Amino acid sequence: MTVAIEGTSDAPVLFSTEPTDCGHLIGIMTLNTPKSLNALSVEMCQLLSQQLEQWEGDEQVVALLLKGAGDKAFCAGGDIRKLYDSMSSDAPLPNPYATEFFGHEYCLYRQMHFYSKPLILWGDGIIMGGGMGLMAGCSHRLVTERTRFAMPEVTIGLFPDASGSWFLQRMPAKTGLFLGLTGAMCNGNDALLANLAEYAVASSDYDAVIQSLKQSDWQVAASRTDKCDNNSAHSIVSRVLAAQPIAELPASKLAIHWQSIQQLMNSGGLGDIDALLQSDAALAKIDTEFANDSWTQRAVDTYRHGCPVTAALTYALYYKVTDLSIEQVLYLEANVAVNCAANPDFREGVRALLIDKDRNPQWSRSLADCLSSEGQAYIQQHFVNPYAKGEHPLGDWLGDEAIGSQSVR
Repeated sequence: MTVAIEGTSDAPVLFSTEPTDCGHLIGIMTLNTPKSLNALSVEMCQLLSQQLEQWEGDEQVVALLLKGAGDKAFCAGGDIRKLYDSMSSDAPLPNPYATEFFGHEYCLYRQMHFYSKPLILWGDGIIMGGGMGLMAGCSHRLVTERTRFAMPEVTIGLFPDASGSWFLQRMPAKTGLFLGLTGAMCNGNDALLANLAEYAVASSDYDAVIQSLKQSDWQVAASRTDKCDNNSAHSIVSRVLAAQPIAELPASKLAIHWQSIQQLMNSGGLGDIDALLQSDAALAKIDTEFANDSWTQRAVDTYRHGCPVTAALTYALYYKVTDLSIEQVLYLEANVAVNCAANPDFREGVRALLIDKDRNPQWSRSLADCLSSEGQAYIQQHFVNPYAKGEHPLGDWLGDEAIGSQSVR
């Protein structure tokens, strides 16, 4: 029997519990704005964070599952309409609403990455932007035959944020750099290859997964928090999910084309990569099957029409975060995001795609401009902390309050 937590059915996030056979609880968190494909808002981030904190201290709750309402999307990004409205030409730097929006979002991701109990993602349907940040923060990720994921920020003049700089860096053969530059749409098998998911199940198997979790023996696990412990809740969840029937998913384009992608992404600097992406003949020289695949062609077309400043930021971030912790990455992304909210391309990209819907953004710079000395100075300015001393919303993360620092002492 599902037990709903106090609240209303039209709340942006729904919380309920499923009782296990041995008297414990599985917490269920449902993003509940299906009309907007469950896009994340400030309120949703706050609600999720509060419930995570409450359930972490509840010994009866042994594992949590995060899913989206409806059958189209888990979470298709962030709700950026209000953010767009805040990005007027006379808005202060740092923009107060951008600080609130990205601050709450990134705090949630940090909380998830260091959460002590298993966080299970039911990654069915579309997953983009902020949804990818939620996906990366879960400890156990399930994908289905309907999973489609992307980081398409190049189309709106932002950058692959939501911890994208962190998880794109961790994909094999520089496939993450390719996905960040092109916004390529991927499937569940790609997620398995790219270290974004561990398990493949059929979209119709949700109830079976929940039933298996409920039937597990949680008596010993409830008191064990070490993820490496064979009897911990994390280990139990892993065994339960590994025992589920494996779904047949679409073929992974990343697996098919990884050598071409690796060659492309290692062809030189961003200017060299751009020269190849702008030339059909050059791509065909790398591999004709790669160049002629409709998947590649859609990705390349997105890049060619995308924001050059985004491409430059994506490339710079990819190499800046190599040795950074998740907290350091989120701190850096907060700087870049708030600076993007003060610069013209983000607002223009949202206008063209979501407001006027003319799909004809007028970007402020070409890639050649971005690669010039002046352009590089402009790109580097995005990384500068825009806050007065002591006012950065994530400032404590770089000192003694960093959870990562505490965990290795």
